[in-house]
Amino acid sequence: MAELNFPADLKYTQSHEWLRIEGDRATIGITDYAQSELGDVVYIELPNAGLEIDPEVPFGTIESVKAVADLFCPLRCKVVEVNHAVIDSPEIVNKSPYGDGWMIVVEVADPSQFDTLLDAEAYKQLIGQG
Repeated sequence: MAELNFPADLKYTQSHEWLRIEGDRATIGITDYAQSELGDVVYIELPNAGLEIDPEVPFGTIESVKAVADLFCPLRCKVVEVNHAVIDSPEIVNKSPYGDGWMIVVEVADPSQFDTLLDAEAYKQLIGQG
């Protein structure tokens, strides 16, 4: 198995998304571990900008040759940008999960919500890599 990447500057969720936090905004994608478990990604459904996200409700779906999975954000937030490139070319997620393979950018009203996220070490423990 290839070496998985867990950038220390990101935050992680128990449902295998990563967040790059900048002020009251966060860019969200799926982790290297998630894309490796899914296999070749063939379809991604994402919301339109302006959608209010509730932490218990999926904001989209990702489909691979092996499975279909829901995408979650554990924060109450609003979508401000959508990466249409991954909708048009979903394989980008496999090639660059932390770069060009990002999904959405959200804005949070309460940045203290970021404190509930996992750091890289805690995420590695969660998936048995730590």
